[in-house]
Amino acid sequence: MKRVLVISILCGCFVSLASTQQAAGTCSNNWTEFHLSNMQRWNPCEKVLNVNNVGSLGLKWQFGNIVGPFLSSPAVADGVVYVGLGDGYLYALNSETGVALWTYAAGGSGSSPAVANGVVYVGSVNGNVYALNARTGAKLWSYKTRGNDVSSSPAVANGVVYVGSDDGNVYALNAITGAKLWSYRTRGSYVASSPAVANGVVYVGSDDDNVYALNATTGAKLWSYTTGAYVYSSPAVANGVVYVGSFDNNVYALNANNGAKVWSYTFGSAVYSSPAVANGMVYVGTTSGNMYALNATTGAKLWSFAASGSVISSPAVANGVVYLDSYNGYVYALNARTGAHLWSFENCCFYPRVQSSPAVSNGVVYFQDDDRIYAFGLN
Repeated sequence: MKRVLVISILCGCFVSLASTQQAAGTCSNNWTEFHLSNMQRWNPCEKVLNVNNVGSLGLKWQFGNIVGPFLSSPAVADGVVYVGLGDGYLYALNSETGVALWTYAAGGSGSSPAVANGVVYVGSVNGNVYALNARTGAKLWSYKTRGNDVSSSPAVANGVVYVGSDDGNVYALNAITGAKLWSYRTRGSYVASSPAVANGVVYVGSDDDNVYALNATTGAKLWSYTTGAYVYSSPAVANGVVYVGSFDNNVYALNANNGAKVWSYTFGSAVYSSPAVANGMVYVGTTSGNMYALNATTGAKLWSFAASGSVISSPAVANGVVYLDSYNGYVYALNARTGAHLWSFENCCFYPRVQSSPAVSNGVVYFQDDDRIYAFGLN
């Protein structure tokens, strides 16, 4: 049972945000990790889709027809979609056509991929972390953790890959060579949460009920905060605050420097979902099937939306729209400010579950269910 919960959480609440570099006045519209570089599941560079036109989304392409579960959430970089499918392969697909460019047998993709500097990093259910050439799929290196499952999605920052494993450890690996720089042993048996890296600190949850803050260079523990149950949710960091969900039915806002609780909000069910933070609002789903928007400063509820099934995946925010997947196969686009329903898609197929999280890039919404990956854009 635990295995199922962890997998659902990681790919639905976990799966990696687009690089939002503003170098030289440019804005990258890629979605390169489960978290993105700002750790907030928010793409501020998206300018095509908005509240006025998202209702016209139509299917561009679909790829798969492989009975899952599909546990990976897509990453998008430079015209390529990277995603792990239920057959155990990592796929690189043309983002415009869905045509497969290359595949790699990863022994079962356990995590969402992360793309940085021409390399794709992904965890596997065989306990390995792989680094692949993003253009060709050739293996550059692999690192075997002491566990059997790396469902935690890698975070790449400053030449280091940070990832959790089912051995209870958080690892820091050299992004070029795969050499271990350090590891930190939590008190738990499974780190399913995907690390967030901000200001030289790694933030991550564990099944020992704790949220940890570790020195990104040395792995030394800076602080930990104990919730009332498992922390499978992946933290988001914004404006000096760490936002994270717990299996104890709460979302917590913690001081990023010392771990002190700023506020918490109690729902009626568990929080697998990882929060998305944008424009002073925190968006998060619950197993009861509701999506909530909370004030990021106070934790006050701003609105909620009743989905048709459990929301275990993590929302994505772009240009005034929040996108979410529900476990029974529905995908929604909502007004991020009001929660008003703007668009939805119902899967028609035999395995309709949606466990992975959406990605939004260049006017296209990418998401998966247990059968295939979809790309929706404007007609």
